[in-house]
Amino acid sequence: MAGEQQLQVLNALDVAKTQWYHFTAIVVAGMGFFTDAYDLFCVSLVTKLLGRIYYRVDGSPTPGSLPPHVASAINGVAFIGTLSGQLFFGWLGDKLGRKKVYGMTLMLMVLCSLASGLSFGHTPASLMATLCFFRFWLGFGIGGDYPLSATIMSEYANKKTRGAFIAAVFAMQGFGILAGGLVSIVVSSSFKIIYQAPAYDVDPVNSTPPQADFVWRIIVMLGALPAALTYYWRTKMPETARYTALVAKNAKQAAVDMSKVLQVEITEEQAKASGQPSNNKAAAFGLFSGEFLRRHGLHLLGTSATWFLLDVAFYSQNLFQKDIFSAVGWIPMAATMSALDEVFRIARAQTLIALCGTVPGYWFTVALIDVVGRFAIQVMGFFFMGVFMLGLAIPYHHWTAPGNHVGFVVLYGLTFFFANFGPNSTTFIVPAEIFPARLRSTCHGISAASGKLGAIAGGFGFLYLAQSPDQGKTDHGYAPGIGVRNSLFILAGCNLLGLLFTFLVPESKGKSLEEMSGENEVIGAEATGYNRTVPV
Repeated sequence: MAGEQQLQVLNALDVAKTQWYHFTAIVVAGMGFFTDAYDLFCVSLVTKLLGRIYYRVDGSPTPGSLPPHVASAINGVAFIGTLSGQLFFGWLGDKLGRKKVYGMTLMLMVLCSLASGLSFGHTPASLMATLCFFRFWLGFGIGGDYPLSATIMSEYANKKTRGAFIAAVFAMQGFGILAGGLVSIVVSSSFKIIYQAPAYDVDPVNSTPPQADFVWRIIVMLGALPAALTYYWRTKMPETARYTALVAKNAKQAAVDMSKVLQVEITEEQAKASGQPSNNKAAAFGLFSGEFLRRHGLHLLGTSATWFLLDVAFYSQNLFQKDIFSAVGWIPMAATMSALDEVFRIARAQTLIALCGTVPGYWFTVALIDVVGRFAIQVMGFFFMGVFMLGLAIPYHHWTAPGNHVGFVVLYGLTFFFANFGPNSTTFIVPAEIFPARLRSTCHGISAASGKLGAIAGGFGFLYLAQSPDQGKTDHGYAPGIGVRNSLFILAGCNLLGLLFTFLVPESKGKSLEEMSGENEVIGAEATGYNRTVPV
């Protein structure tokens, strides 16, 4: 009887009309991704400014810059923290429940964003160590938000618009990127007006006014504000009905919780669940069991591999930003700018790229994912990312020659567009839909951590690999590599592999979470009084 009551409660969720609370949940759940994108956007500006402030070399013809190992540490510790948080909070979300740990991740992000801006030290090395410490824990909180936000939104949503709702949570990254750009532009412009400074090649010392130290701190700390404002609402969100009914085995409480926030019809008889745990052994298989391997092993391989390969390609795209910005004339040589002018120009250039290529891709996914499906969007995205990277690589010397920069910018923007109207969105959505409720957050965390491993490989492996083979043309402090052109060929190959691994991932459009995970078979067996298992 408990199985029948569970089915009735979950069916009510699947057919519930779209309501105001769904949109509230999107904003509340999306603030973690807002902070994530804001932080990633601003870190490139911060590292440039930190180099000028703390690593200036007297008599050098170029402004100070962070040594490669310091720059890698500032970026890398956040990625490592994110990876760790995805695994830990993913597991904890299944162990304790989504609600109990959801507020922790947001508060960790808020506190560590503020603490990063207050980093201190008597020497540049000690200040960087303090900054890296707080950035690790910032990443840890951001990482926890991946599996929890995706799982919560998938379990609240109805099956008709579930993909759009999860995609909308992830699309909050777009607003984070734009907010980071606007904040950086406003703060740097304000300080430029108040504290006017000459270019570096005119006056190396005064080109970086002492007040510039406040600029990066203000930019970093303001990212915590939107997340802090939504903390109260996050703590007031009830536990998801699916976790309560399927994991905690309390369908009556699930119905009560659901009725608090959603206008759904649950009769008194439907709410009278026994609350007794299931004795069905098929329902109790664990992550490392043969039953999980048989049912979902290929699915987990597919979601993890596609996210890994996507992030290798996605995070390496920043490697040739400097070629584009220099070719277009948006960012002149560093020595011809003051420190604040450099922050302003880089922020403006990156915001334009985001506005034209990155942000629209997110919302194309929101609009179309429940129309054309996850599989089609992911295959299309990987395909066109590969095509446009080959389009950049094959005639690479043509694109970087004077007068050909328009085509370069267009192709570069299209790779970002089809990343976000493609696998960057779908790899986040699908793991929250195809695994059993008691393992859903864990499996999403594993998939996301695989992606972050790809981000580390793409963002740092290719940082060294993409250096020019000519020692005289490498960035300061780096050894010769294979060059940007050859790196683009490798990245195009990663997109092809991602396309192939997509075939391991099932389509979930229009299907209930229980249908995708096979839990409907288990619940149905409980309702009819016998056990049966059907492979997914």
